[in-house]
Amino acid sequence: MEKLGQSLWLDYIRRDLLTNGELRRLIEGDGLRGMTSNPAIFEKAIVESRDYDAEIHSLALEGKDAPAIYDALSRRDVQMAADEFRTVYDTTDGRDGYVSLEVNPHLAHDTNGTIEEARRLWAALDRPNVFIKVPATIEGLPAIKQLISEGISVNVTLLFGLPRYRQVAESYIAGIEARLARGKGVKQVASVASFFVSRIDTLVDPLLDKIIAQGGDTANLAWQALGQMAIASARMAYQIYKEIFNGERFRKLADKGARTQRVLWASTGTKNVNYSDVKYVEALIGPDTVNTIPLETLNAFRDHGVPKARLEHDVGKAADMAERLADMGISIDAVTQQLEDEGVEKFNKPYDKLLEALTKTSQSV
Repeated sequence: MEKLGQSLWLDYIRRDLLTNGELRRLIEGDGLRGMTSNPAIFEKAIVESRDYDAEIHSLALEGKDAPAIYDALSRRDVQMAADEFRTVYDTTDGRDGYVSLEVNPHLAHDTNGTIEEARRLWAALDRPNVFIKVPATIEGLPAIKQLISEGISVNVTLLFGLPRYRQVAESYIAGIEARLARGKGVKQVASVASFFVSRIDTLVDPLLDKIIAQGGDTANLAWQALGQMAIASARMAYQIYKEIFNGERFRKLADKGARTQRVLWASTGTKNVNYSDVKYVEALIGPDTVNTIPLETLNAFRDHGVPKARLEHDVGKAADMAERLADMGISIDAVTQQLEDEGVEKFNKPYDKLLEALTKTSQSV
């Protein structure tokens, strides 16, 4: 995939992966170039393993509460992973080698809270090759601009819609411009815009199934769109990326050292058992992109994936797909807004569940 211009990142983190040499083997053997995490990943890693028990016990004895314990555990994992990826970061001149840590998900609609939390995490991690994950909510947009202007690298997460993507790219570019206006360097400032791909099909497909069940002429259109909207949206997003970052406005910034804000395909594990388990990996390989995939999807792609540049296949058809959805009474803007709202809650719940588990453990010490 690297030869085709795409960087492969892992959407997974757990202490034993860092301590048993497995991450090093993935970097050297599979060409892994980065890693992402989120509250759901950490909840699963910490609650479902014994890897953290001793550290939790020690922190509890120090009088740390659940949020402080989570903060310490997640920070250590990200720092250890960032150290493993440091060689990648150095050899790619800061293009790859990043590990992401998300701000408290309850801050998704709190601009100032997000900024303060991101500053705190950036300083605490103290690594150049980390991303602070900020959600692509309306409230997240000014936070993205501010953090970029301060030289804090940002992974913009929970991104679904194309209009919102334009706003995200604008926030990044405005942040770079503000930083340059203050006489600060921008070469070491990095960002990715993370599209959550498969969740679009997860929401749209049942709507299409209902139309198919009704029969008639519209049913054939719905059948053709089934399982296609997520990839179509990603392909359209890539065209927007090329338009914005090949434009005159950004070229002036690039001449001063600015990096493009690459698009990153997230949520690329297949959720529908009727689809290929590498569907959202194979279809979205293209230059200047990142794909962050779960461990099981990485294993599947290693076993039977066929790497080929397909990201710009059928771009015209992708645009037609959105128009067909509208003709069938499905608003893609309404779909992506629903996914954003649900996405915030999908991170809030595991975060709260993890804090509850840590509270119980710390109280038993």
